[in-house]
Amino acid sequence: MAKIKVANPVVDMDGDEMTRIIWKLIKDKLIFPYLDLELDYFDLSVENRDATNDQVTIDAAEATKEHGVDVKCATITPDEQRVTEFNLKKMWKSPDGTIRNILGGVIFREPIICQNVPRLVPGWTQPIIVGRHAFGDQYKATDFLFPGKGLLTMKFVGEDGAVIEHEVYQAPGAGVAMGMYNLDESIRDFAHASFAYGLGRGYPVYLST
Repeated sequence: MAKIKVANPVVDMDGDEMTRIIWKLIKDKLIFPYLDLELDYFDLSVENRDATNDQVTIDAAEATKEHGVDVKCATITPDEQRVTEFNLKKMWKSPDGTIRNILGGVIFREPIICQNVPRLVPGWTQPIIVGRHAFGDQYKATDFLFPGKGLLTMKFVGEDGAVIEHEVYQAPGAGVAMGMYNLDESIRDFAHASFAYGLGRGYPVYLST
């Protein structure tokens, strides 16, 4: 049987643990026997991200911008236990967050509807698609512990040297803090992507905050 020729490369982002095994089985049994497909491969295992100082994640995202499509396996976002388990150099940030920040950061989750799988609400015949703005915010937040009583502030220094500073909290004792950000351009891109997706599928669009 002749294989179907795929015109353009697809970025292949390998992951951690069982996802590597499952994804290899899928490729070997369901993809390669039927498709003539070039894969641009990146190993996003936590060990390789650590070995490359997370450069492999950035390279994979840039390749996706070039080729336009990727398949990404689940990856480990290390916590303190994982840092110890894998003897990592540091607690690397979420690779999903890094990739989304480079690509623009809009996620649409759509259920797969099968006629032979009953739905919880039988009258629902069309899927509910959830769009999520996944740029910045908690995905790229900076958090830290402060050791005792003191003043927590937030400061922005413009290119022109102008300073904007706000008092956040007069802490009576030790605690935790987190700083987050987003961009006007990214928020507009999310709105545009949501409306374009709704128009393309013929679905109404609702905002939930």
